[in-house]
Amino acid sequence: MPDYRRWYLPGGSYFFTIVTYRRQTLLGAPESVERLRAAMRSVQSQWPFDVVAAVVLPDHIHFIWTLPPSDAGYSRRIGRMKALFSSQRVDRGADQTLVSSSRRKHRERDTWQRRFWEHSLRDEDDLKRHLDYVHYNPVKHGYVGCPHLWPYSSFMRWVDRGEYDVGWGCQCHGQCNEPTGVRNLEGSTGEP
Repeated sequence: MPDYRRWYLPGGSYFFTIVTYRRQTLLGAPESVERLRAAMRSVQSQWPFDVVAAVVLPDHIHFIWTLPPSDAGYSRRIGRMKALFSSQRVDRGADQTLVSSSRRKHRERDTWQRRFWEHSLRDEDDLKRHLDYVHYNPVKHGYVGCPHLWPYSSFMRWVDRGEYDVGWGCQCHGQCNEPTGVRNLEGSTGEP
């Protein structure tokens, strides 16, 4: 068994990958994305953090978060967000009889993989690489041909800030008239 230890840096910025259990496409519907947003807002109200970037795909999520200067508790935030989303799913009739005894023992449902992947961002170059990864991910997985076409991404927020050109990573060669990406994963089109 590997001796894996997470690195907790107060006020740090982190890249996260959170995956659904058995890669189920639980996040493919707009209602599911809204439930995830609601869970995240609830966690933010209890334990503040900034969402630097995000993309929600049908079976996984990538986030870049920055925590407050005196706080390094990203695990509890992710755990709480996962639990809130899972409980909303159960309330909506998800079948929990198929949950394994091991998952029941650990009080887990059939929504999320047990663990998540995190990476502490070391510097501006590391941040830039991970921003590119987050924003290109829907193209990488074949959901869209251009980052601006994916509706559940922070890409357009970064375009608005002048950090990306709307045609970055684009494969439509100017054939798409209207960018459709959301400007803010929290659910509004206002300032991040």
